[in-house]
Amino acid sequence: MLGLRFWLIVALQLAACSSQYKYGPAYSWDLNSISELKSKEFWFHDAQRTLYEKLSTPPNQFLAKNVILFLGDGMSVPTVTAGRIFDGQLRGVVGERNRLEFEKFNHVGLSKTYCVNKQVADSACTSSAYLSGIKANYLTIGVSADVELNDCKASRLPQNRLSSIAAWAIKEKKSAGLVTTTRVTHASPAGVYAHTSNRDFESDYDVRKLGQHPGNCPDIAQQLIDGEVGKRLRVVMGGGTIKFLPNTTTDVYGNKGKRLDSRNLIEEWQQIKPGNARVVFNRTDLLSNDPQSTDYLLGLFNASHLAYHLDDSVDTPTLSEMTEAAINVLSRDQNGYFLFVEGGRIDHAHHETKAKKAVDETVQFSEAVKKARQMTNQWDTLIVVTADHGHTVTISGYPDVNNSIVGLNSELSDVDQLPYAVMSYANGPGYERFYKSTDGKVERVDLRTLNFSTPDAVYPHGVPMAEETHGGGDVAVYAHGPWAHLFTGVYEQSTLPHLMGFASCLGPGITYCDLQPKAKYNP
Repeated sequence: MLGLRFWLIVALQLAACSSQYKYGPAYSWDLNSISELKSKEFWFHDAQRTLYEKLSTPPNQFLAKNVILFLGDGMSVPTVTAGRIFDGQLRGVVGERNRLEFEKFNHVGLSKTYCVNKQVADSACTSSAYLSGIKANYLTIGVSADVELNDCKASRLPQNRLSSIAAWAIKEKKSAGLVTTTRVTHASPAGVYAHTSNRDFESDYDVRKLGQHPGNCPDIAQQLIDGEVGKRLRVVMGGGTIKFLPNTTTDVYGNKGKRLDSRNLIEEWQQIKPGNARVVFNRTDLLSNDPQSTDYLLGLFNASHLAYHLDDSVDTPTLSEMTEAAINVLSRDQNGYFLFVEGGRIDHAHHETKAKKAVDETVQFSEAVKKARQMTNQWDTLIVVTADHGHTVTISGYPDVNNSIVGLNSELSDVDQLPYAVMSYANGPGYERFYKSTDGKVERVDLRTLNFSTPDAVYPHGVPMAEETHGGGDVAVYAHGPWAHLFTGVYEQSTLPHLMGFASCLGPGITYCDLQPKAKYNP
């Protein structure tokens, strides 16, 4: 422990700093003027304040009654940087000095994202890692690496099935739920409740389309209704009505279902639930729902994925609003809860090399984290923010400070004297948009002739691909609340649920309750 003498010295130093320099401890992180960056006093006090904050933050070693895992799908470190700058520039401050909500957390680490059989991961194998604590094969979910792609028989063997932290929570009489901006049967949320040898087995139609029999390969939507974990989830919100409805039925958005087994899984979900089970299909109904009288909540807000935030979809809830609704329902459980929240369309925008949409989705993701922090208590709720994998996006060149992060670089190429974008990709679609052939020589197109002001602007890339790929770099992990200090360092992605389990006394591994037997939460 740090003694009284140490803290007296710290207090005196801070007092001296405040009297010597014009920037006091309450000075805002945000800057409205670039000119202030030129002040050496500003940088001195900025560093001293950061030091003070770290010194004055003791480890939180309380029991985590609740755990919220935020997953920014494809949210690489450059994506976070770009999102931070984009958000700041939208708010009229110097973007480089801005911080997204989770960047305010005191404890940050890095996780290694590769699959058992792939150097660069997908969202399926990673969901097994960060939810179940076991690394798996590319394209598989909730099963061990003994299960190969499309090996339905192996995926049904009990010894090959993985148990997620949601299952651990349910076993300890806690509630569990998931929120996503993708289909609720998509790879990341499916890791909460499903076991499958192919992430694309989202409905029985998909199983047959991929050459398998639904009787041997239970589809993911069915597992959400019938599975041991799926049927016990208190809250499920996202998109994907077509995976739950028969092909003879039209959903509320006018789209025909895909199922071939004639099952209406939405109706089944509501019928089998004890208590008051609500189904909502739009923002209006979600916001008007009374959480105090809702025992189970299913929200399906599109036929497939939810619309991008920049597309201004009519009556679609934001990720922040869905997060708030989920916490309101789950927090009724006095034993606590586990909640998974995914900003899934960050990934989709990157695949399309639509950088502006990717960074905007990152800002929306940050707003959801902010809402969760406002609604919870840091002494009993552990919030972990991370990504499943990265992307090939980079921030390159030497643009001036506060240059538009989604615009062109303030400097020209020193080879062809043409402008280039601040954000670009290693590979992606629409390659011919950025290169032209003149007399057998390939040259870059002058980007000033293209429009980068629209949300759907496609950004430059190198290797032509049908869609941009994931990146293999480590991703950041941000933690806040009980035992958040455990999340520092560099570790395998599969460590994450073990750390969350320790803090909340969940799972088969060692937990805080093993060290403190009387620590079980007693409301």
